[in-house]
Amino acid sequence: MRAKRSIGATLLPYQKSEPPTVKPSSLLVFADDWGRHPSSCQHLIRRLLDRRPTIWVNTIGMRPPRFDLLTLKRGLGKIRQWLRPAHSHPGADAPGSPAGPRVLNPRMWPWLRSPFDRRLNRMLLLRQLTPVLESLPAPPIAVTTLPIVADLMGRLPVQRWVYYCVDDFAEWPGLDRRPLQRMEAEVIARADRIVAVSESLQERICRLGRSADLLTHGVDLDFWVNASTQDAFPELASLERPLILFWGVIDRRMDADFLRRLAADLDWGTVVLVGPENNPDPALRRIPRLVQLPAQPFERLPALAREAAVLIMPYADLPVTRAMQPLKLKEYLATGKPVVVRDLPAAREWADCLDLCTSPAAFSAAVRARLRDGLPAAQRLARGRLAEESWDEKARTFERLVLETIPDAVACC
Repeated sequence: MRAKRSIGATLLPYQKSEPPTVKPSSLLVFADDWGRHPSSCQHLIRRLLDRRPTIWVNTIGMRPPRFDLLTLKRGLGKIRQWLRPAHSHPGADAPGSPAGPRVLNPRMWPWLRSPFDRRLNRMLLLRQLTPVLESLPAPPIAVTTLPIVADLMGRLPVQRWVYYCVDDFAEWPGLDRRPLQRMEAEVIARADRIVAVSESLQERICRLGRSADLLTHGVDLDFWVNASTQDAFPELASLERPLILFWGVIDRRMDADFLRRLAADLDWGTVVLVGPENNPDPALRRIPRLVQLPAQPFERLPALAREAAVLIMPYADLPVTRAMQPLKLKEYLATGKPVVVRDLPAAREWADCLDLCTSPAAFSAAVRARLRDGLPAAQRLARGRLAEESWDEKARTFERLVLETIPDAVACC
């Protein structure tokens, strides 16, 4: 029987790798581009920078190149990154906050499908990263959210590898399923420590023969509650109120049937999807009362939320959405607005704080009820436990898990 391991209990004996007299280990992080959008890994690392010197490696990502505008823009952006030297990125907005990590932009081959692609990327990355790591006073701890580092494990001079599993990337629309599955299986088998953001991911890792600690996402309540009220959104001025709002990537995870039924049932108001597009269902553009707007800087999202009457997550029920834990879920709850979402595993823990829906008709009815009645007092009261979900506390737990030394690779119980 599998033993569940979570942030509240670590069942395996461990020892700290750093006695108080030893200088704290530095971190080597492979993840999304630093500063591009506030991922969970960036939230965590940002809070460790004052005591953990960090090298952050921007990678090419995992989406195979295509002959389209999105690929062209991302490709040009990567080339500009490659032409810049390594630099320290600003760490936060507050005066006196720690400087950002040292950001590296190693040149990479933009394909991952064949053994040749993987060998070429391994050679390129080792050639560029090894001298940097060998110049450090001590080997860093490597943390990766990406399975594409599989070919670096056992070759880079690091203390240990930590796999911070944030998604089931093989199920993401537009990604190469089989290569990513192979590489993730290798990362899971070879990692010294595995941390997963959802029970679904934790269980999937268990099926591959390993145990993972559970560390769900956090939220910065002060940011969402006390953000500036000065921002205005002229893009919304011409839209009929009330506004029913989603922000995030607009892609094939959206359930067009949910949105179509909602729009058809509305007597007034506008459904607004805000975020970058990634090959969404063309049917979205044909839905009346639905408007799509470009992505907004993270700092403006609290003000955007204030413009909304209801916040929604109309995701389809898919393997990728059943595995994910959207950062926006707790952010939505922190705004104080009514929240209506698809019934998916990540949301069920918060069922007393929002409305869960399993069908287009139920989704439409719940949104219209919240437009009419607002946030129920019981849901508002239940959201009080968000105070226990701070990113500061999550970062302390993450740091403890990263620093624990496990004698051997641990199989799932």
